[in-house]
Amino acid sequence: MSAVVNNKAHHRFELEVDGHLATEHYKLDGNVITFEHTEVPTELGGKGVGSRLVQGALDQVRAAGLKLIPQCPFVKAWIGKHPDYQDLVV
Repeated sequence: MSAVVNNKAHHRFELEVDGHLATEHYKLDGNVITFEHTEVPTELGGKGVGSRLVQGALDQVRAAGLKLIPQCPFVKAWIGKHPDYQDLVV
């Protein structure tokens, strides 16, 4: 797996795995980022790719000093299982 990349031009975090692209779409408003939708290709399902994508994206959110609105149900559920990221939520 490659590293999670913030593709600012397309407003999404990306993780390329085995020639497929998993994405976390967002919108940014000041210092608040809203994670809107997670997309993981079916070929990558069940391999932990979505979790790795979300964790990598949240680590970048934290490093940038941003706050998060987890609109995406997958992200909201992931944070529920990883309370050490709860401090990012607005």
